[in-house]
Amino acid sequence: MSADDNPTAGTPATPQAPDGPAAAPPVPELERVGIEDFLKLDLRAARIVAAERVPKSRKLLRLEVDLGTERRTLVAGLAEAYEPDALVGRVIGMVANLKPATVMGVESNGMILAASAPGGLPIVVSFDTEPPLGARIK
Repeated sequence: MSADDNPTAGTPATPQAPDGPAAAPPVPELERVGIEDFLKLDLRAARIVAAERVPKSRKLLRLEVDLGTERRTLVAGLAEAYEPDALVGRVIGMVANLKPATVMGVESNGMILAASAPGGLPIVVSFDTEPPLGARIK
């Protein structure tokens, strides 16, 4: 059989997923940003010191975070993935320089960093070794 007779000839084999978590689907092609735009984001380490469900919402949690020099309130769509008490004490990454936004009557002053597959539940970004509160994430 020649390559012309075999429609799969020259096609790379489908990679097999290694044992462990399933691989995320391919990332859709998005517009790339320059380093100057990325550097506008102020990403910081913060400790969640309080968490509660937002009334009348099945997805939202109201979080109080400690940045070392100040405390802030955030609203995050984590309620389907985490019980509030499971988040208290965790050191997480957050965007610290977002303009405030009111979500379901609660002013949110930042955004927690989390990953999720399409249709999947969010997974909060955290650290192997705890950085100082307020440390810049680069």
